[in-house]
Amino acid sequence: MTERSYRLEDIATALGADLKGDPDVRVSGLATLQAASAGQISFLANLSYARYLRETRASAVIASPATAGDAPTNVLLLDNPYLGYARLSHWFDPAPVPAPGVHPSAVIDPSARLAAGVSVGPHVVIDAEAELGEQVVIGAGTVIGARTVIGSQSVIRPRVTLSHDVVLGQRCHILSGAVIGSDGFGFANEKGVWHRIAQLGRVVLGNDVEVGANTTIDRGALDDTVIGNGVKLDNLIQIAHNVQIGDHSAMAAMVGIAGSTRIGRHCVFGGASGVAGHLNVADQVHLTGMTLVTGDIREPGVYSSGTSADTNRQWRKNAVRFRQLDALARRIKELEKKLEG
Repeated sequence: MTERSYRLEDIATALGADLKGDPDVRVSGLATLQAASAGQISFLANLSYARYLRETRASAVIASPATAGDAPTNVLLLDNPYLGYARLSHWFDPAPVPAPGVHPSAVIDPSARLAAGVSVGPHVVIDAEAELGEQVVIGAGTVIGARTVIGSQSVIRPRVTLSHDVVLGQRCHILSGAVIGSDGFGFANEKGVWHRIAQLGRVVLGNDVEVGANTTIDRGALDDTVIGNGVKLDNLIQIAHNVQIGDHSAMAAMVGIAGSTRIGRHCVFGGASGVAGHLNVADQVHLTGMTLVTGDIREPGVYSSGTSADTNRQWRKNAVRFRQLDALARRIKELEKKLEG
């Protein structure tokens, strides 16, 4: 792999940063403050790592004006250093860039339409009337269902399954093992026997959506399952049928959203949190990890449930007291009545 090397002045210009130091210094990699060496650039975004700034051997550091004072090296000043790091990370990404073209082992229906610059990897299957926009990348072993539409510059990693009639916007990024458009969990019960309901809706993703590895998004039962623009879904998430997620919301690993729930815009859900079905969650709601939502949330803010880990001995005591809460509440009411009398 050819080494990539950039002048600090060019980096500062691209990031819109104010450079304090030598503009001709070159860097060829990114590293943490602790591990960086000469020729690398680092960043300080989390104040808990500020203690490493004084001793860093990086050739340059991206930092905010408020935290850059102790830097012993060249500094690129940005109000949001983490965003600067995020943008710069792509300059040094070692992931191979697939060349346009179709691998000879791919199976593509004659009615499928592939735009200019598309890359289709080995053993890909593309079904009838599927449409791939310009510069779409399809990784090895991926299956694209009938009539599915993939917007331009989207990247589908190896071993993804997109079922029929799925719609992806532009610049979407779907990681390996994801399944989009699988049947929703719909069954009718008659005398204890479950009867399957056909899932007639689609899955529609907006632009700039990221879906993590082994995450599943079920198609709608009647209406569509809709994921808004800029939504980021981590690995191992389950989105049930008819769910709607508003623009620019983000969910960490192992979140579960039950069917027909509507999530607002700019929400952030911590890992392993869950939302029951047929609920509405307002814009700008933040669920901390392992929070369970069983009713509508109508106001923005931070919500939590459950308890943090404790010693087993203390947890057992608290568990006993929790079971006693109802009895204690009744006793308090009786005492209040006596005091009022």
